[in-house]
This record gives sequence, structure tokens and C-alpha cells, in this order.
Amino acid sequence: MKIAHAFDRFSKLSARFSGRPLAFTSAVAIIMAWLLTGPLFGFSDTWQLVINTATTVITFLMVFLIQNTQSRDTEAIQIKLDELIRVTEAASNGLMDLEELDEATLDDYRRKYELMARQSRAK
Repeated sequence: MKIAHAFDRFSKLSARFSGRPLAFTSAVAIIMAWLLTGPLFGFSDTWQLVINTATTVITFLMVFLIQNTQSRDTEAIQIKLDELIRVTEAASNGLMDLEELDEATLDDYRRKYELMARQSRAK
């Protein structure tokens, strides 16, 4: 469980940092430094491989960090929405776990609510 907690903490910090202007500026600076070293290394295959490998590895790792952050945020939002449904007297508590239903059942609910919306607009 310590590993999961450490990963959650790391992914939160990484997501916060990677979304900041400093992270973008740093990435641009790294690319510029790489471009400027091109003539020094004769624009060699190794020079190109360095940036290709670095960006591939970073992209691969970021996919997991983004997925972790997105999953956690989605789950938190879902819990908040469930609570709003629960405390709203006129709401249907059966809607609280829609994300757990199969696609066909979700489509049935979607059609039902689309019909209700059309009927409401028609009034």
C-alpha cells in the first residue's frame, strides 16, 4: 500500500508541475538546447536519437501519470455527484451508480432523459 500511496502523491505533484508555465518553458528550453547542439554533433543519427528517445520515454510515462490523475479526479467528481443526487429530494437515487451499468442500460437512460429534455423544451 505504501507504493500506491507514493505513486498517488508522485502523480499529483507531477500533474501539477507539468501543467504549469515553468514546465512548458523548461521543455522549450530543452528543445532549443538540443537544436543548438545540432551543428556541434553534425546533426548525427545519435543526436537525433537522443531527442527521439527522451520524448518517447517521457510520453510513455506521462500516459500513466495522466491516467492516474484523471481516474482519481473522475472518481471524486462521481462521488460528489452521487451525494448531490442523494440529498436532492426529487432526484432518483437509482442514478447514483450509472457508471457501473452496461452500455445498453446507459443508452436506455440516455434516451429517457433526452426525451424528457425535448418534452421540457416543447412546453
